[in-house]
Amino acid sequence: MSEQVQVNYDDVLEVLDKLRPFLQRDGGDVELVDVEDGIVKLRLMGACGSCPSSTITLKAGIERALVEEVEGVKEVVQVF
Repeated sequence: MSEQVQVNYDDVLEVLDKLRPFLQRDGGDVELVDVEDGIVKLRLMGACGSCPSSTITLKAGIERALVEEVEGVKEVVQVF
């Protein structure tokens, strides 16, 4: 069984802060709700919350960046 890596909350926030200007440019934003067992829970706000492409933004953009840059992140899920 592999050892569970504790995700650093501040590292997640740091990556989100780098991505935030791109979301804000399109009238949206992102809020970190929780980090639990390698799963980052985010709330997309503003235009991002209702955008049909929000799932793509979340998975292809935000999740990819977090998995690459923050040790222990396995998945990103959207909460409402």
